[in-house]
Amino acid sequence: MRSITYLKAINEALDEALANDACVFLLGEDIGVYGGGFGATQGLQEKYGKLRVRDTPISESAIAGVAVGSAMTGMRPVIELQFSDFITVAMDQLVNQAAKIHYMYSGKANVPLVMRTAAGSGTGAGAQHSQSLENWTAHIPGLKVIQPSDAYDAKGLLHAAIKDNNPVMFYEHKLLYKTIGRVPEESYSIPIGVADIKRSGKDITIIATGIMVSKALEAAEIVEKFGVSIEVIDPRTLVPLDHKTILTSVKKTQRVIIATEAVKSSGFGAELASIIAESKLVMNLKAPIVRLGGEFVPMPAQKLLETYAIPQVESIVEAIKQIIPEVEV
Repeated sequence: MRSITYLKAINEALDEALANDACVFLLGEDIGVYGGGFGATQGLQEKYGKLRVRDTPISESAIAGVAVGSAMTGMRPVIELQFSDFITVAMDQLVNQAAKIHYMYSGKANVPLVMRTAAGSGTGAGAQHSQSLENWTAHIPGLKVIQPSDAYDAKGLLHAAIKDNNPVMFYEHKLLYKTIGRVPEESYSIPIGVADIKRSGKDITIIATGIMVSKALEAAEIVEKFGVSIEVIDPRTLVPLDHKTILTSVKKTQRVIIATEAVKSSGFGAELASIIAESKLVMNLKAPIVRLGGEFVPMPAQKLLETYAIPQVESIVEAIKQIIPEVEV
């Protein structure tokens, strides 16, 4: 199996989807001639033409509105919002239309659209281009929410999202685009709603999302030298969420750390913690659940301050030491 970047995996999934289904088309700002804000659609307009890879005006509400309408008539639009922050402009179309239509039409209408967007910090892009807002859409019944952490998952989950008959919010972390992973050349899908055990362990379960998965794996490598065995669970999809895999891991380790980049206050980490707290397992935990998340501040543009605003590998190692004090790193 060859190794490619996360960005290339996204590009391949879009290419294959366009080739395999005439109902699939792409639309978004600068996705055609320019190839997308981060290069995910590079070469696709040249290959499939301007009707299937459409550059749009700078209007997220219009992009989402076109996607909802075309999806209802049988098309499978994949929209790109250059930064996840811009979803705020399209919230009416996504939250009040896309998410509700199947229910309000008694199942007679579907809205099979995918919203792709670049999320998260790490590029010094400032407070309006560096947020992690996936928890917003995870709160809305009717939307599926996907957050792949590596190239293999990105390609497989994007294929699954495009084939799904529901609106899917697909969050790609900017810093993951250049990461490299082993990815099959052929088309494949990963089932939506199935978590992945990225690393097996017996002492502590770390449930991490997005960019935090790689940081959790790095922290696990560090503490392994001191005899601590870490299990890393990547939900991959926030909605639907794989409760079984999460609770099975917690039952084994009896210690939990939850790591997300999004602001900790009212974040998805609280949802994960409550699932454990409301289960029978809570009485058997050997330590309190630890949540790591972003500081309650707008994301700084200054690079050093930006790193202080979100959990780092060192933050996870400190959390491990908090749960197992005898660890001396």
